[in-house]
Amino acid sequence: MIGIIDYGMGNLYSLSKALERLGYSYEFVSQAERLQEYSGLILPGVGAFGDAIANIRELGLEQAIKGYAATGRPILGICLGMQLLFEKSAEHGEHTGLGLLGGEVVRFRGDYKVPHMGWNQLMIKQKQPLLNGVQDGDYVYFVHSYHVLCEPDVLLATSDYHQEVTAIVNRDNVYGMQFHPEKSGETGMLLLRNFAVQCEGVLT
Repeated sequence: MIGIIDYGMGNLYSLSKALERLGYSYEFVSQAERLQEYSGLILPGVGAFGDAIANIRELGLEQAIKGYAATGRPILGICLGMQLLFEKSAEHGEHTGLGLLGGEVVRFRGDYKVPHMGWNQLMIKQKQPLLNGVQDGDYVYFVHSYHVLCEPDVLLATSDYHQEVTAIVNRDNVYGMQFHPEKSGETGMLLLRNFAVQCEGVLT
Protein backbone atom coordinates (compact mmCIF):
# COMPACT_ATOMS: atom_id res chain seq x y z
CA MET A 1 0.00 0.00 0.00
CA ILE A 2 1.32 3.43 -1.00
CA GLY A 3 0.63 6.43 1.21
CA ILE A 4 0.02 9.81 -0.46
CA ILE A 5 0.89 12.50 2.07
CA ASP A 6 -1.95 15.03 2.32
CA TYR A 7 -0.73 18.24 3.93
CA GLY A 8 -3.22 20.49 2.16
CA MET A 9 -1.19 21.44 -0.93
CA GLY A 10 -0.98 18.38 -3.15
CA ASN A 11 -2.45 17.52 -6.55
CA LEU A 12 -4.14 14.53 -4.96
CA TYR A 13 -6.92 13.75 -7.43
CA SER A 14 -4.89 13.26 -10.62
CA LEU A 15 -2.14 11.41 -8.76
CA SER A 16 -4.55 9.01 -7.08
CA LYS A 17 -6.34 8.36 -10.37
CA ALA A 18 -3.02 7.55 -12.02
CA LEU A 19 -2.24 4.96 -9.32
CA GLU A 20 -5.72 3.50 -9.78
CA ARG A 21 -5.13 3.14 -13.53
CA LEU A 22 -1.88 1.34 -12.76
CA GLY A 23 -3.68 -1.03 -10.37
CA TYR A 24 -1.87 0.05 -7.18
CA SER A 25 -3.58 0.57 -3.84
CA TYR A 26 -3.09 3.87 -2.02
CA GLU A 27 -4.40 5.88 0.89
CA PHE A 28 -4.23 9.57 1.71
CA VAL A 29 -2.42 10.12 5.00
CA SER A 30 -1.98 13.25 7.10
CA GLN A 31 -1.30 11.74 10.54
CA ALA A 32 2.38 11.45 11.44
CA GLU A 33 1.86 8.28 13.46
CA ARG A 34 0.43 6.47 10.41
CA LEU A 35 3.27 7.04 7.94
CA GLN A 36 5.06 3.87 9.02
CA GLU A 37 2.11 1.76 7.85
CA TYR A 38 3.01 2.10 4.15
CA SER A 39 5.44 0.33 1.85
CA GLY A 40 6.10 3.59 0.00
CA LEU A 41 5.23 7.27 0.33
CA ILE A 42 4.54 9.99 -2.22
CA LEU A 43 4.93 13.66 -1.26
CA PRO A 44 3.03 15.72 -3.84
CA GLY A 45 2.95 19.49 -3.95
CA VAL A 46 1.41 22.48 -5.70
CA GLY A 47 2.00 26.07 -4.56
CA ALA A 48 4.66 27.93 -2.58
CA PHE A 49 7.51 26.25 -0.72
CA GLY A 50 7.14 28.31 2.47
CA ASP A 51 3.44 27.55 2.83
CA ALA A 52 4.03 23.87 2.14
CA ILE A 53 6.81 23.34 4.69
CA ALA A 54 4.80 25.33 7.25
CA ASN A 55 1.82 23.01 6.74
CA ILE A 56 4.04 19.95 7.05
CA ARG A 57 5.48 21.22 10.33
CA GLU A 58 2.11 22.28 11.69
CA LEU A 59 0.81 18.75 11.13
CA GLY A 60 3.87 17.29 12.86
CA LEU A 61 4.92 15.50 9.69
CA GLU A 62 8.52 16.69 9.30
CA GLN A 63 10.19 14.28 11.70
CA ALA A 64 7.85 11.49 10.66
CA ILE A 65 8.86 11.89 7.00
CA LYS A 66 12.55 11.95 7.94
CA GLY A 67 12.07 8.91 10.15
CA TYR A 68 10.31 7.07 7.35
CA ALA A 69 13.13 7.85 4.91
CA ALA A 70 15.62 6.50 7.45
CA THR A 71 13.93 3.07 7.31
CA GLY A 72 15.07 2.61 3.70
CA ARG A 73 11.57 2.41 2.26
CA PRO A 74 10.92 4.37 -0.97
CA ILE A 75 9.70 7.97 -0.84
CA LEU A 76 8.94 10.08 -3.92
CA GLY A 77 8.56 13.85 -4.06
CA ILE A 78 6.64 15.30 -7.03
CA CYS A 79 6.98 18.90 -8.30
CA LEU A 80 6.96 21.09 -5.17
CA GLY A 81 7.16 17.83 -3.23
CA MET A 82 10.55 17.16 -4.84
CA GLN A 83 11.77 20.63 -3.89
CA LEU A 84 10.73 20.06 -0.28
CA LEU A 85 13.17 17.14 -0.09
CA PHE A 86 16.10 19.55 -0.37
CA GLU A 87 17.83 21.75 2.20
CA LYS A 88 16.44 25.20 1.42
CA SER A 89 14.44 27.38 -0.93
CA ALA A 90 14.65 31.05 -1.89
CA GLU A 91 10.96 31.24 -2.84
CA HIS A 92 9.56 34.42 -1.22
CA GLY A 93 12.33 34.53 1.39
CA GLU A 94 14.59 31.75 2.61
CA HIS A 95 12.99 28.59 3.96
CA THR A 96 14.55 25.37 5.22
CA GLY A 97 13.32 22.14 3.70
CA LEU A 98 13.37 18.52 4.82
CA GLY A 99 17.07 18.16 4.06
CA LEU A 100 16.83 14.59 2.78
CA LEU A 101 18.88 15.67 -0.25
CA GLY A 102 21.60 18.29 -0.52
CA GLY A 103 20.82 21.34 -2.63
CA GLU A 104 18.74 24.49 -2.88
CA VAL A 105 15.71 25.76 -4.77
CA VAL A 106 16.13 28.98 -6.78
CA ARG A 107 13.99 31.00 -9.19
CA PHE A 108 14.49 30.92 -12.93
CA ARG A 109 16.24 34.15 -13.94
CA GLY A 110 16.55 35.45 -17.47
CA ASP A 111 14.78 37.07 -20.37
CA TYR A 112 12.35 34.24 -20.97
CA LYS A 113 8.92 33.14 -19.84
CA VAL A 114 8.51 32.06 -16.22
CA PRO A 115 6.96 29.73 -15.15
CA HIS A 116 8.49 26.92 -17.16
CA MET A 117 5.26 25.36 -18.38
CA GLY A 118 4.76 22.62 -20.92
CA TRP A 119 6.29 19.48 -22.40
CA ASN A 120 10.06 19.10 -22.33
CA GLN A 121 12.44 16.26 -23.04
CA LEU A 122 14.32 14.23 -20.46
CA MET A 123 18.07 13.85 -20.77
CA ILE A 124 19.11 10.75 -18.83
CA LYS A 125 22.27 11.09 -16.73
CA GLN A 126 22.26 7.77 -14.87
CA LYS A 127 20.50 4.49 -15.51
CA GLN A 128 18.54 3.27 -12.53
CA PRO A 129 15.49 0.99 -12.05
CA LEU A 130 13.21 4.04 -11.71
CA LEU A 131 14.01 4.79 -15.36
CA ASN A 132 13.41 1.29 -16.74
CA GLY A 133 11.81 1.68 -20.17
CA VAL A 134 12.29 5.46 -20.25
CA GLN A 135 14.27 6.74 -23.24
CA ASP A 136 16.54 9.73 -23.64
CA GLY A 137 14.37 12.39 -25.27
CA ASP A 138 11.03 11.26 -23.85
CA TYR A 139 8.69 14.14 -23.02
CA VAL A 140 7.18 15.00 -19.62
CA TYR A 141 5.05 17.90 -18.39
CA PHE A 142 6.49 20.70 -16.24
CA VAL A 143 4.86 23.60 -14.39
CA HIS A 144 7.29 25.49 -12.13
CA SER A 145 8.94 28.87 -11.52
CA TYR A 146 11.68 27.54 -9.23
CA HIS A 147 14.21 24.79 -9.87
CA VAL A 148 16.72 22.78 -7.87
CA LEU A 149 20.49 23.24 -7.84
CA CYS A 150 22.05 20.02 -6.55
CA GLU A 151 25.15 17.86 -6.75
CA PRO A 152 25.56 15.87 -10.00
CA ASP A 153 25.64 12.53 -8.19
CA VAL A 154 21.91 12.72 -7.35
CA LEU A 155 20.83 13.62 -10.91
CA LEU A 156 19.09 10.83 -12.80
CA ALA A 157 17.74 13.10 -15.54
CA THR A 158 17.66 16.75 -16.54
CA SER A 159 15.69 18.84 -18.98
CA ASP A 160 16.51 22.06 -20.82
CA TYR A 161 14.79 25.39 -20.28
CA HIS A 162 17.37 28.02 -21.24
CA GLN A 163 19.69 26.10 -18.92
CA GLU A 164 20.05 22.60 -17.52
CA VAL A 165 17.07 21.91 -15.26
CA THR A 166 16.99 19.20 -12.59
CA ALA A 167 14.20 16.79 -13.58
CA ILE A 168 14.67 13.49 -11.68
CA VAL A 169 16.79 12.91 -8.58
CA ASN A 170 17.64 9.94 -6.40
CA ARG A 171 19.80 9.05 -3.46
CA ASP A 172 19.29 5.61 -1.94
CA ASN A 173 15.54 5.30 -1.28
CA VAL A 174 14.69 9.00 -1.81
CA TYR A 175 13.37 9.97 -5.25
CA GLY A 176 12.11 13.20 -6.78
CA MET A 177 10.50 14.35 -10.04
CA GLN A 178 10.21 18.06 -10.82
CA PHE A 179 7.52 17.47 -13.44
CA HIS A 180 4.08 15.91 -12.97
CA PRO A 181 4.31 12.21 -13.93
CA GLU A 182 0.55 11.85 -13.51
CA LYS A 183 0.10 14.42 -16.33
CA SER A 184 2.97 13.16 -18.50
CA GLY A 185 1.29 10.52 -20.63
CA GLU A 186 2.87 7.11 -21.13
CA THR A 187 6.30 8.18 -19.88
CA GLY A 188 4.87 9.56 -16.65
CA MET A 189 2.80 6.45 -16.04
CA LEU A 190 5.85 4.29 -16.64
CA LEU A 191 7.83 6.28 -14.06
CA LEU A 192 5.02 5.97 -11.52
CA ARG A 193 4.80 2.23 -12.20
CA ASN A 194 8.55 1.88 -11.72
CA PHE A 195 8.31 3.68 -8.39
CA ALA A 196 5.41 1.49 -7.32
CA VAL A 197 7.50 -1.58 -8.22
CA GLN A 198 10.19 -0.26 -5.84
CA CYS A 199 7.52 -0.30 -3.12
CA GLU A 200 6.34 -3.85 -3.83
CA GLY A 201 7.35 -6.45 -1.33
CA VAL A 202 8.49 -3.89 1.25
CA LEU A 203 7.48 -5.04 4.71
CA THR A 204 5.83 -2.48 6.99
